[in-house]
Amino acid sequence: MSAQLLDKREVRIRRMFGQIAPWYDFLNHLLSLNIDKQWRDRTARLVPPGPASLGPILDLCTGTGDLALTYDRAARGLVPIIAADFAHEMLVRGLKKARLAEASSRVNFVEADAQALPFADDTFQLVTNAFGLRNITDMGQGLREMVRVTRPGGRVAVLEFSKPRHWLFGRAYRWYFRYLLPLVGQLLSRSPDSAYRYLPESVLSFPDYEALAERMSTAGLEDVKFQPLTFGIATLYVGTKAT
Repeated sequence: MSAQLLDKREVRIRRMFGQIAPWYDFLNHLLSLNIDKQWRDRTARLVPPGPASLGPILDLCTGTGDLALTYDRAARGLVPIIAADFAHEMLVRGLKKARLAEASSRVNFVEADAQALPFADDTFQLVTNAFGLRNITDMGQGLREMVRVTRPGGRVAVLEFSKPRHWLFGRAYRWYFRYLLPLVGQLLSRSPDSAYRYLPESVLSFPDYEALAERMSTAGLEDVKFQPLTFGIATLYVGTKAT
């Protein structure tokens, strides 16, 4: 499906993620065979938190807070973290997870639109976004906002699905993504907005590798690099804000 036909209206995306919130974590882990946990751990190792003196960390499009909580563990609870999302139902579940992890005093969940963040310029040492950038209606504006709130010399890290380039693995992946994943996801979640049909459509129409790195550079980041993970099913992109 082309990007022009993909329905990314904000009202639809917010409603869709609110509807699937009860199933979100279970299906993420099931449909990725738990590899998504490894990707988040790898992100925190490759882009580690600095000392608290450099400022807090923002995890944008946090969903139920998995990456924010991963960074809380990586920082040993010494760096304040803001976990922001515009889907209220996701944040409610994220806060419950933070309380269970005894991290609710360090990880602050905030309802916010990625295209108009309620934070001052040059605030965060690190801004992260895991599997949420492709859901922002105006991706360019979302990236510019991420750069705006990052402190000079700070970094922006984006973990996103990508399309494997190996011909055989890529074909198997696309078959799984187009047919099996939507079938299982829709069967279990019963999403009225077809969330698990939207997922493969959004991934297959989203820019990846050099194309996304170029978008990040255009938004104001320097030295943007990317590293494919698990044969390119996901890719980690990292750029630095100029000092």
